[in-house]
Amino acid sequence: MSSIEYEIRNKTSSNLRENAQVENIENMRPLPRISIHAFCETETLYNVIEKSKVDRRMARVNVKVTRGSTEAAINTFVSSATPNLIILQTNLHSEKLLSDLERLAEVCDSSTKVIVIGNSNDVSLYRTLIRNGISEYLVEPLSVLDIMKAITNIFMDSDKKSFGRSLAFIGAKGGVGSSTIAHNCAFGIATLFSMETILADLDLPYGTANIDFDQDPAQGISDAIYSPDRLDEVFVDRLLVRCAENLSLLAAPSVLDRSYDFEVDAILSVIEILQKSCPMVILDIPHAWNDWIRKVLVASDKIIITTSLDLANLRNTKNLIDVLRKLRPNDNPPYLVINQENMPKRPEISIEDFCEPLGVRPSAVIPFDIALFGAAANSGKMINEINADSLIAEKFLQLVHILTDRVTIEKPKSGILEKMMGVLKRK
Repeated sequence: MSSIEYEIRNKTSSNLRENAQVENIENMRPLPRISIHAFCETETLYNVIEKSKVDRRMARVNVKVTRGSTEAAINTFVSSATPNLIILQTNLHSEKLLSDLERLAEVCDSSTKVIVIGNSNDVSLYRTLIRNGISEYLVEPLSVLDIMKAITNIFMDSDKKSFGRSLAFIGAKGGVGSSTIAHNCAFGIATLFSMETILADLDLPYGTANIDFDQDPAQGISDAIYSPDRLDEVFVDRLLVRCAENLSLLAAPSVLDRSYDFEVDAILSVIEILQKSCPMVILDIPHAWNDWIRKVLVASDKIIITTSLDLANLRNTKNLIDVLRKLRPNDNPPYLVINQENMPKRPEISIEDFCEPLGVRPSAVIPFDIALFGAAANSGKMINEINADSLIAEKFLQLVHILTDRVTIEKPKSGILEKMMGVLKRK
Protein backbone atom coordinates (compact mmCIF):
# COMPACT_ATOMS: atom_id res chain seq x y z
CA MET A 1 0.00 0.00 0.00
CA SER A 2 1.14 3.55 -0.59
CA SER A 3 1.84 6.07 2.11
CA ILE A 4 -1.60 7.23 3.20
CA GLU A 5 -1.70 8.59 6.72
CA TYR A 6 -4.74 8.14 8.90
CA GLU A 7 -5.15 9.41 12.42
CA ILE A 8 -5.84 7.08 15.30
CA ARG A 9 -9.56 6.53 15.83
CA ASN A 10 -10.25 5.76 19.48
CA LYS A 11 -7.34 3.37 19.99
CA THR A 12 -5.20 5.02 22.67
CA SER A 13 -4.39 2.94 25.73
CA SER A 14 -6.11 5.37 28.13
CA ASN A 15 -9.54 4.72 26.65
CA LEU A 16 -9.06 1.20 25.24
CA ARG A 17 -11.48 -0.46 27.66
CA GLU A 18 -14.15 2.20 27.14
CA ASN A 19 -13.89 1.89 23.37
CA ALA A 20 -14.01 -1.90 23.54
CA GLN A 21 -17.34 -1.55 25.34
CA VAL A 22 -18.56 0.92 22.72
CA GLU A 23 -17.61 -1.52 19.95
CA ASN A 24 -19.42 -4.37 21.74
CA ILE A 25 -22.53 -2.22 22.11
CA GLU A 26 -22.38 -1.27 18.44
CA ASN A 27 -22.52 -4.97 17.51
CA MET A 28 -25.76 -5.45 19.44
CA ARG A 29 -29.05 -5.49 17.57
CA PRO A 30 -32.15 -3.42 18.47
CA LEU A 31 -34.33 -4.99 21.14
CA PRO A 32 -37.97 -5.90 20.43
CA ARG A 33 -41.00 -4.08 21.79
CA ILE A 34 -40.98 -5.09 25.45
CA SER A 35 -41.71 -3.42 28.78
CA ILE A 36 -39.22 -3.27 31.65
CA HIS A 37 -39.58 -2.05 35.23
CA ALA A 38 -36.35 -1.69 37.23
CA PHE A 39 -36.16 -1.29 41.01
CA CYS A 40 -32.85 0.22 42.15
CA GLU A 41 -31.51 0.62 45.68
CA THR A 42 -28.43 2.62 44.72
CA GLU A 43 -28.09 5.82 42.76
CA THR A 44 -25.28 4.27 40.70
CA LEU A 45 -27.45 1.53 39.22
CA TYR A 46 -30.34 3.96 38.80
CA ASN A 47 -28.14 6.18 36.63
CA VAL A 48 -26.83 3.22 34.60
CA ILE A 49 -30.34 2.08 33.70
CA GLU A 50 -31.43 5.64 32.97
CA LYS A 51 -28.51 5.89 30.56
CA SER A 52 -29.47 2.62 28.87
CA LYS A 53 -32.99 3.96 28.26
CA VAL A 54 -31.77 6.51 25.73
CA ASP A 55 -29.67 4.06 23.72
CA ARG A 56 -30.90 3.66 20.13
CA ARG A 57 -31.13 -0.14 20.52
CA MET A 58 -33.68 0.44 23.29
CA ALA A 59 -35.89 2.71 21.15
CA ARG A 60 -38.75 0.20 21.09
CA VAL A 61 -38.41 -0.73 24.77
CA ASN A 62 -40.62 0.88 27.42
CA VAL A 63 -38.44 1.28 30.52
CA LYS A 64 -39.55 2.52 33.93
CA VAL A 65 -37.09 2.99 36.80
CA THR A 66 -38.14 3.16 40.46
CA ARG A 67 -36.03 3.63 43.57
CA GLY A 68 -36.65 0.62 45.80
CA SER A 69 -36.16 -3.13 46.01
CA THR A 70 -38.21 -6.31 46.29
CA GLU A 71 -40.74 -4.87 48.74
CA ALA A 72 -41.41 -1.91 46.45
CA ALA A 73 -41.84 -4.30 43.51
CA ILE A 74 -44.31 -6.46 45.40
CA ASN A 75 -46.36 -3.43 46.45
CA THR A 76 -46.32 -2.07 42.91
CA PHE A 77 -47.56 -5.20 41.16
CA VAL A 78 -50.28 -6.03 43.66
CA SER A 79 -52.42 -3.43 41.92
CA SER A 80 -50.85 -3.04 38.44
CA ALA A 81 -49.98 -5.19 35.48
CA THR A 82 -46.52 -6.72 35.38
CA PRO A 83 -44.09 -5.91 32.55
CA ASN A 84 -42.20 -8.36 30.36
CA LEU A 85 -39.10 -7.95 32.53
CA ILE A 86 -38.50 -6.92 36.15
CA ILE A 87 -35.00 -5.88 37.25
CA LEU A 88 -34.44 -6.08 41.00
CA GLN A 89 -31.46 -4.75 42.90
CA THR A 90 -31.13 -6.23 46.38
CA ASN A 91 -28.62 -6.77 49.18
CA LEU A 92 -30.77 -9.32 51.02
CA HIS A 93 -29.25 -12.61 52.13
CA SER A 94 -30.31 -15.67 50.20
CA GLU A 95 -33.10 -16.94 52.47
CA LYS A 96 -34.84 -13.56 52.74
CA LEU A 97 -34.33 -12.94 49.01
CA LEU A 98 -35.91 -16.27 48.04
CA SER A 99 -38.81 -15.58 50.38
CA ASP A 100 -39.43 -12.17 48.81
CA LEU A 101 -39.16 -13.60 45.32
CA GLU A 102 -41.86 -16.16 46.18
CA ARG A 103 -44.12 -13.31 47.28
CA LEU A 104 -43.32 -11.42 44.09
CA ALA A 105 -44.20 -14.47 42.00
CA GLU A 106 -47.68 -14.47 43.51
CA VAL A 107 -48.45 -11.03 42.06
CA CYS A 108 -46.67 -11.45 38.70
CA ASP A 109 -47.74 -13.01 35.43
CA SER A 110 -46.16 -16.38 34.76
CA SER A 111 -44.52 -15.04 31.58
CA THR A 112 -42.69 -12.20 33.35
CA LYS A 113 -38.89 -12.51 33.38
CA VAL A 114 -36.80 -11.37 36.36
CA ILE A 115 -33.18 -10.21 36.59
CA VAL A 116 -31.74 -9.99 40.11
CA ILE A 117 -28.77 -7.70 40.76
CA GLY A 118 -26.71 -8.20 43.91
CA ASN A 119 -23.24 -7.53 45.32
CA SER A 120 -22.30 -11.10 46.21
CA ASN A 121 -20.47 -13.28 43.70
CA ASP A 122 -22.07 -16.41 45.14
CA VAL A 123 -22.23 -19.37 42.73
CA SER A 124 -24.55 -21.27 45.04
CA LEU A 125 -26.99 -18.34 45.14
CA TYR A 126 -26.81 -18.00 41.36
CA ARG A 127 -27.68 -21.67 40.85
CA THR A 128 -30.51 -21.48 43.37
CA LEU A 129 -32.02 -18.42 41.68
CA ILE A 130 -31.79 -19.93 38.19
CA ARG A 131 -33.32 -23.18 39.48
CA ASN A 132 -36.22 -21.13 40.90
CA GLY A 133 -37.02 -19.47 37.59
CA ILE A 134 -34.95 -16.27 37.76
CA SER A 135 -33.70 -15.41 34.27
CA GLU A 136 -30.36 -13.90 35.31
CA TYR A 137 -28.30 -12.93 38.35
CA LEU A 138 -25.80 -10.09 37.89
CA VAL A 139 -23.11 -8.88 40.27
CA GLU A 140 -22.29 -5.19 40.67
CA PRO A 141 -20.69 -2.98 39.45
CA LEU A 142 -22.49 -2.99 36.09
CA SER A 143 -22.23 -0.95 32.93
CA VAL A 144 -24.82 -0.05 30.29
CA LEU A 145 -23.34 -2.83 28.17
CA ASP A 146 -23.84 -5.40 30.96
CA ILE A 147 -27.51 -4.43 31.38
CA MET A 148 -28.24 -4.48 27.66
CA LYS A 149 -26.44 -7.79 27.11
CA ALA A 150 -28.48 -9.41 29.87
CA ILE A 151 -31.74 -8.15 28.34
CA THR A 152 -30.62 -9.25 24.88
CA ASN A 153 -29.77 -12.75 26.08
CA ILE A 154 -33.28 -13.13 27.48
CA PHE A 155 -35.36 -11.71 24.65
CA MET A 156 -33.33 -12.15 21.45
CA ASP A 157 -33.53 -15.56 19.81
CA SER A 158 -30.00 -16.69 18.99
CA ASP A 159 -31.33 -18.89 16.19
CA LYS A 160 -33.24 -16.02 14.61
CA LYS A 161 -31.95 -14.74 11.29
CA SER A 162 -29.46 -11.99 12.03
CA PHE A 163 -29.82 -8.40 10.89
CA GLY A 164 -27.46 -6.88 8.38
CA ARG A 165 -25.37 -3.84 9.22
CA SER A 166 -26.43 -0.39 8.05
CA LEU A 167 -24.05 2.40 7.03
CA ALA A 168 -25.69 5.81 6.60
CA PHE A 169 -23.95 8.41 4.42
CA ILE A 170 -24.93 12.08 4.63
CA GLY A 171 -23.30 15.27 3.41
CA ALA A 172 -22.62 18.24 5.69
CA LYS A 173 -23.56 20.49 2.77
CA GLY A 174 -25.06 20.04 -0.66
CA GLY A 175 -22.50 19.21 -3.35
CA VAL A 176 -19.77 17.76 -1.11
CA GLY A 177 -20.01 14.37 -2.81
CA SER A 178 -21.66 12.24 -0.12
CA SER A 179 -23.53 10.17 -2.71
CA THR A 180 -20.34 9.54 -4.67
CA ILE A 181 -18.59 8.38 -1.49
CA ALA A 182 -21.56 6.14 -0.59
CA HIS A 183 -21.76 4.56 -4.04
CA ASN A 184 -18.03 3.83 -4.25
CA CYS A 185 -18.02 2.38 -0.73
CA ALA A 186 -20.99 0.14 -1.58
CA PHE A 187 -19.20 -1.05 -4.71
CA GLY A 188 -15.97 -1.65 -2.77
CA ILE A 189 -17.63 -3.63 0.03
CA ALA A 190 -19.54 -5.80 -2.46
CA THR A 191 -16.66 -6.54 -4.82
CA LEU A 192 -13.65 -6.53 -2.50
CA PHE A 193 -15.16 -8.61 0.30
CA SER A 194 -17.66 -10.59 -1.84
CA MET A 195 -20.35 -9.43 0.58
CA GLU A 196 -23.95 -9.19 -0.56
CA THR A 197 -24.72 -5.48 -0.32
CA ILE A 198 -27.79 -3.34 -0.97
CA LEU A 199 -27.47 0.34 -1.84
CA ALA A 200 -30.67 2.26 -1.01
CA ASP A 201 -30.99 5.72 -2.56
CA LEU A 202 -33.12 7.71 -0.11
CA ASP A 203 -33.00 10.95 -2.10
CA LEU A 204 -36.32 10.25 -3.80
CA PRO A 205 -36.62 13.35 -6.04
CA TYR A 206 -32.95 13.88 -6.95
CA GLY A 207 -31.11 10.60 -6.29
CA THR A 208 -28.21 9.76 -8.62
CA ALA A 209 -27.44 6.11 -7.81
CA ASN A 210 -29.26 4.93 -10.94
CA ILE A 211 -27.13 7.25 -13.11
CA ASP A 212 -23.87 6.43 -11.32
CA PHE A 213 -24.43 2.71 -11.97
CA ASP A 214 -25.92 3.21 -15.44
CA GLN A 215 -29.29 1.71 -14.47
CA ASP A 216 -32.86 2.62 -15.35
CA PRO A 217 -35.12 0.48 -13.17
CA ALA A 218 -38.87 0.73 -13.61
CA GLN A 219 -39.45 0.38 -9.86
CA GLY A 220 -37.58 1.32 -6.73
CA ILE A 221 -37.73 2.54 -3.17
CA SER A 222 -40.84 4.70 -3.58
CA ASP A 223 -42.85 1.59 -4.48
CA ALA A 224 -41.79 0.04 -1.17
CA ILE A 225 -42.45 3.16 0.90
CA TYR A 226 -45.93 3.73 -0.51
CA SER A 227 -47.03 0.06 -0.40
CA PRO A 228 -46.90 -0.81 3.31
CA ASP A 229 -49.58 -3.50 2.92
CA ARG A 230 -47.39 -5.39 0.43
CA LEU A 231 -44.08 -4.88 2.23
CA ASP A 232 -42.12 -8.06 2.79
CA GLU A 233 -38.79 -9.54 1.68
CA VAL A 234 -40.23 -11.04 -1.50
CA PHE A 235 -41.80 -7.74 -2.61
CA VAL A 236 -38.67 -5.70 -1.87
CA ASP A 237 -36.49 -8.27 -3.65
CA ARG A 238 -38.49 -7.66 -6.85
CA LEU A 239 -37.69 -3.95 -6.63
CA LEU A 240 -33.92 -4.49 -6.50
CA VAL A 241 -31.74 -4.30 -9.60
CA ARG A 242 -28.35 -5.98 -9.86
CA CYS A 243 -25.72 -3.35 -10.71
CA ALA A 244 -22.46 -5.19 -9.89
CA GLU A 245 -21.26 -8.47 -8.49
CA ASN A 246 -22.80 -8.88 -5.01
CA LEU A 247 -24.34 -5.38 -5.24
CA SER A 248 -28.05 -4.60 -5.63
CA LEU A 249 -29.63 -1.18 -5.97
CA LEU A 250 -32.92 0.07 -4.55
CA ALA A 251 -33.17 3.14 -6.74
CA ALA A 252 -34.90 6.46 -6.18
CA PRO A 253 -37.50 7.51 -8.77
CA SER A 254 -35.61 10.79 -9.39
CA VAL A 255 -38.67 12.51 -10.88
CA LEU A 256 -40.74 15.47 -9.71
CA ASP A 257 -44.23 14.30 -10.63
CA ARG A 258 -45.22 14.23 -6.96
CA SER A 259 -44.15 15.47 -3.54
CA TYR A 260 -42.46 12.81 -1.45
CA ASP A 261 -44.20 13.02 1.91
CA PHE A 262 -44.37 9.86 3.98
CA GLU A 263 -44.50 8.62 7.55
CA VAL A 264 -41.29 7.86 9.43
CA ASP A 265 -42.39 4.27 10.07
CA ALA A 266 -42.74 3.71 6.31
CA ILE A 267 -39.05 4.29 5.58
CA LEU A 268 -37.90 2.52 8.76
CA SER A 269 -39.93 -0.56 7.79
CA VAL A 270 -38.26 -0.67 4.37
CA ILE A 271 -34.80 -0.44 5.93
CA GLU A 272 -35.69 -3.21 8.39
CA ILE A 273 -36.71 -5.48 5.51
CA LEU A 274 -33.42 -4.72 3.73
CA GLN A 275 -31.43 -5.59 6.84
CA LYS A 276 -33.28 -8.88 7.18
CA SER A 277 -32.38 -9.86 3.64
CA CYS A 278 -28.77 -8.70 3.31
CA PRO A 279 -25.63 -8.53 5.53
CA MET A 280 -24.74 -4.97 4.45
CA VAL A 281 -27.07 -2.05 3.69
CA ILE A 282 -25.72 1.28 2.45
CA LEU A 283 -28.08 4.23 2.94
CA ASP A 284 -27.51 7.25 0.68
CA ILE A 285 -29.27 10.01 2.64
CA PRO A 286 -30.00 13.43 1.12
CA HIS A 287 -28.66 16.64 2.64
CA ALA A 288 -31.72 17.71 4.62
CA TRP A 289 -33.00 17.64 8.19
CA ASN A 290 -36.43 16.31 9.07
CA ASP A 291 -37.96 13.69 11.31
CA TRP A 292 -37.37 10.67 9.09
CA ILE A 293 -33.74 11.57 8.33
CA ARG A 294 -33.03 12.10 12.02
CA LYS A 295 -34.54 8.76 12.96
CA VAL A 296 -32.83 6.87 10.14
CA LEU A 297 -29.47 8.28 11.26
CA VAL A 298 -30.13 7.39 14.89
CA ALA A 299 -31.10 3.83 13.96
CA SER A 300 -28.08 3.21 11.70
CA ASP A 301 -25.12 1.16 12.87
CA LYS A 302 -22.56 3.65 11.56
CA ILE A 303 -22.82 7.18 10.20
CA ILE A 304 -20.42 8.66 7.65
CA ILE A 305 -20.40 12.45 7.24
CA THR A 306 -18.84 13.79 4.04
CA THR A 307 -17.58 17.35 4.22
CA SER A 308 -15.21 19.87 2.61
CA LEU A 309 -12.69 22.28 4.09
CA ASP A 310 -14.68 25.53 4.24
CA LEU A 311 -16.46 27.46 6.97
CA ALA A 312 -20.05 26.48 6.11
CA ASN A 313 -19.07 22.80 6.07
CA LEU A 314 -17.28 23.20 9.39
CA ARG A 315 -20.38 24.72 11.00
CA ASN A 316 -22.71 22.06 9.58
CA THR A 317 -20.37 19.18 10.39
CA LYS A 318 -20.05 20.31 14.00
CA ASN A 319 -23.83 20.69 14.31
CA LEU A 320 -24.34 17.17 12.93
CA ILE A 321 -21.71 15.59 15.16
CA ASP A 322 -22.98 17.38 18.26
CA VAL A 323 -26.61 16.40 17.78
CA LEU A 324 -25.72 12.80 16.90
CA ARG A 325 -23.60 12.50 20.02
CA LYS A 326 -26.64 13.52 22.06
CA LEU A 327 -28.98 11.20 20.16
CA ARG A 328 -26.51 8.25 20.24
CA PRO A 329 -24.69 8.62 23.59
CA ASN A 330 -23.40 5.04 23.70
CA ASP A 331 -22.04 4.93 20.14
CA ASN A 332 -18.79 6.06 18.60
CA PRO A 333 -18.99 9.47 16.91
CA PRO A 334 -19.68 9.53 13.17
CA TYR A 335 -16.93 8.73 10.70
CA LEU A 336 -15.62 11.78 8.87
CA VAL A 337 -14.66 11.88 5.18
CA ILE A 338 -13.07 15.07 3.89
CA ASN A 339 -13.74 15.29 0.16
CA GLN A 340 -12.52 17.61 -2.63
CA GLU A 341 -9.27 18.50 -0.87
CA ASN A 342 -7.01 20.93 -2.72
CA MET A 343 -9.61 22.21 -5.15
CA PRO A 344 -7.86 24.75 -7.39
CA LYS A 345 -8.39 28.45 -6.55
CA ARG A 346 -10.52 27.62 -3.49
CA PRO A 347 -9.23 28.79 -0.10
CA GLU A 348 -9.31 25.99 2.47
CA ILE A 349 -9.18 25.60 6.22
CA SER A 350 -6.32 23.31 7.21
CA ILE A 351 -7.32 19.78 8.24
CA GLU A 352 -5.94 20.35 11.74
CA ASP A 353 -7.89 23.57 12.26
CA PHE A 354 -11.01 22.02 10.72
CA CYS A 355 -11.02 18.92 12.93
CA GLU A 356 -9.95 20.53 16.21
CA PRO A 357 -13.45 21.83 17.19
CA LEU A 358 -15.09 18.62 15.98
CA GLY A 359 -13.24 16.22 18.25
CA VAL A 360 -13.15 13.74 15.35
CA ARG A 361 -10.31 12.91 12.99
CA PRO A 362 -10.97 12.02 9.33
CA SER A 363 -11.19 8.39 8.31
CA ALA A 364 -10.34 9.44 4.75
CA VAL A 365 -9.19 12.56 2.92
CA ILE A 366 -10.14 12.43 -0.77
CA PRO A 367 -8.25 14.86 -3.06
CA PHE A 368 -10.04 16.84 -5.74
CA ASP A 369 -9.71 15.15 -9.15
CA ILE A 370 -12.28 16.44 -11.60
CA ALA A 371 -10.95 14.33 -14.48
CA LEU A 372 -11.21 10.99 -12.65
CA PHE A 373 -14.54 11.64 -10.94
CA GLY A 374 -15.96 13.20 -14.10
CA ALA A 375 -14.97 10.19 -16.19
CA ALA A 376 -16.59 7.84 -13.67
CA ALA A 377 -19.82 9.86 -13.48
CA ASN A 378 -20.18 10.21 -17.25
CA SER A 379 -19.60 6.51 -17.91
CA GLY A 380 -21.77 5.14 -15.10
CA LYS A 381 -18.81 3.44 -13.40
CA MET A 382 -17.06 3.52 -10.07
CA ILE A 383 -13.56 4.91 -9.45
CA ASN A 384 -12.06 1.43 -9.13
CA GLU A 385 -13.44 0.52 -12.56
CA ILE A 386 -11.98 3.63 -14.20
CA ASN A 387 -8.52 3.49 -12.62
CA ALA A 388 -7.90 0.83 -9.99
CA ASP A 389 -4.28 1.96 -9.55
CA SER A 390 -5.12 5.56 -8.71
CA LEU A 391 -4.49 7.13 -5.32
CA ILE A 392 -8.23 7.80 -4.93
CA ALA A 393 -9.09 4.15 -5.63
CA GLU A 394 -6.72 3.19 -2.83
CA LYS A 395 -8.31 5.77 -0.55
CA PHE A 396 -11.68 4.07 -1.09
CA LEU A 397 -10.07 0.66 -0.57
CA GLN A 398 -8.76 1.69 2.82
CA LEU A 399 -11.98 3.49 3.76
CA VAL A 400 -14.12 0.38 3.23
CA HIS A 401 -11.64 -1.61 5.34
CA ILE A 402 -12.15 0.93 8.14
CA LEU A 403 -15.95 1.01 7.84
CA THR A 404 -16.21 -2.80 7.93
CA ASP A 405 -13.80 -3.14 10.88
CA ARG A 406 -11.25 -5.06 8.84
CA VAL A 407 -8.27 -2.98 9.95
CA THR A 408 -6.68 -1.58 13.05
CA ILE A 409 -5.45 1.97 12.65
CA GLU A 410 -2.09 3.02 14.02
CA LYS A 411 0.07 6.13 13.92
CA PRO A 412 2.49 6.21 11.00
CA LYS A 413 6.13 5.65 11.96
CA SER A 414 8.99 7.83 10.88
CA GLY A 415 10.98 5.27 8.91
CA ILE A 416 10.84 5.30 5.11
CA LEU A 417 10.07 1.57 4.96
CA GLU A 418 7.16 1.91 7.36
CA LYS A 419 5.75 4.79 5.33
CA MET A 420 6.07 2.76 2.15
CA MET A 421 4.20 -0.12 3.76
CA GLY A 422 1.42 2.18 5.06
CA VAL A 423 -0.25 2.29 8.42
CA LEU A 424 -3.07 -0.20 8.04
CA LYS A 425 -2.70 -3.69 9.39
CA ARG A 426 -5.09 -6.24 7.95
CA LYS A 427 -6.95 -8.27 10.53
